[in-house]
Amino acid sequence: MTVLHRGAPPLPPGVSPDRPRVTELRLSAFGRHRGLTFALGPFTVLTGPSGSGKTSALRALEALAGLGGGAHLAEVFPDPPRYVPERARPDAQHRRGFRIGCTVEGPAGPVRLDLAVQAEPELRVVGERLTGPGVTYLETALRDPGRRHVQAAWHTAGSVPVTRAPLPDDLLGTALLPLRVAGRTEGQRRVLAAAEQVVVGLRSVFACDPDPARMRAPVRAHTDRLFTGCDNLATVLRRTRSECGTRHSLLVAAARAGLAGPVADVLAEQTPNGAVRAVIDRGDGPRSPVERLADGELRYLALALVLLTGPRVLEVDTAAEVPEAYQSLTVLADGLDRGLDPAQSGELIALATRMCARGHIRLVATVGEGGPADRAAREHGATVVDLKP
Repeated sequence: MTVLHRGAPPLPPGVSPDRPRVTELRLSAFGRHRGLTFALGPFTVLTGPSGSGKTSALRALEALAGLGGGAHLAEVFPDPPRYVPERARPDAQHRRGFRIGCTVEGPAGPVRLDLAVQAEPELRVVGERLTGPGVTYLETALRDPGRRHVQAAWHTAGSVPVTRAPLPDDLLGTALLPLRVAGRTEGQRRVLAAAEQVVVGLRSVFACDPDPARMRAPVRAHTDRLFTGCDNLATVLRRTRSECGTRHSLLVAAARAGLAGPVADVLAEQTPNGAVRAVIDRGDGPRSPVERLADGELRYLALALVLLTGPRVLEVDTAAEVPEAYQSLTVLADGLDRGLDPAQSGELIALATRMCARGHIRLVATVGEGGPADRAAREHGATVVDLKP
């Protein structure tokens, strides 16, 4: 694996560098990957040939995000044997599993989260470590396979150096610490700060995979937060057009650069039966419904909208108790360039570079090896991770 760090644009003045953000992903033993660690910049592109594990790497980060938000193991790993490394041999108790982790940087400094999961014969957490430079905030271990919990010990630094208690074996212990730690001692406050930093960094993740087949039909105006598949694009367009003229004008400019034919506006209109559909105003007559766009055009439009919005517009469970100014939204886009022509790929990469430089949004995407998006990402200074099978 080769990792290229190519001078990503600096944050503009006034943007806080202390927003909790995932800056490293570790796949110690996950699917095709063993001992793989790579940095995540404001804009990171994973590239490599088919079978190199680009999608599974993105899947690991999405799973950590789900666990950070309080999801159960079975929710984020519905098919756990799929992620056990190839040729992994079971132990004497017929157990096999996988190990993943990440680093979240923020006000508490770099905090590492490492997780060991047993996939067979039953899904459960068997070990978790939350660490900072020179300190272990939390450590759990499965001591008794017959019990449905792990034994946890967390840093106290008071009259008692650590506190021990059982935690569920199907939840992330780090996400439970704010409910268990009183915060009375300096050590407890450090544990809370580290745990909350990791949780905030992980919860602000939005996995995006626009599905043109689901974006063509008009939708009922039941929600104005964008779904992962972008099938409710029309209702979100109606909202964003009325809420922020500046961002909408940027979306129109992106549409003008990436869609065929003239584009005067991108908007939503109500159909006679009460549904909402997205349309393109060509400026010279009747509006064109987006269902007439090609698949690549629909994906391009949806991805541009995602990059120009934020957590209040996307269907993401951010930490409501933390001000938005202290959060960074991380978008995961598997196959960012899927169905896009070279011009669209270049425009989308340029837009991603500009938006990620602001510090409010981060993007981790997979693209085809050696394609237009791969080349454009390198030219624009993205962090490029070359994966090899």
